[in-house]
Amino acid sequence: MYVCSCFGITEAQVKRHADSGACTPRQIASACKAGTDCGGCVRRIQALLGRGDCSRRELVEGRTPSAGAPAGAPAALGVPADVRLSDAA
Repeated sequence: MYVCSCFGITEAQVKRHADSGACTPRQIASACKAGTDCGGCVRRIQALLGRGDCSRRELVEGRTPSAGAPAGAPAALGVPADVRLSDAA
């Protein structure tokens, strides 16, 4: 299934780039241009990367989300609440 119609990028291609180390929509965009034209696919790319289940840092470090805090909450990451966490504009 196509994720990015502008550049003809499929889910499988996005997943391959993620498996190769691309952790953010920006890194996916650098690898294959997906999300750099109309931007309509950025949320789908985020979903494929698993953003929302838990932060990528926790996944990479093999940790589970902090108990009592929503997954990816700024406090769980030690990031001030006013810092923007999303790569997508």
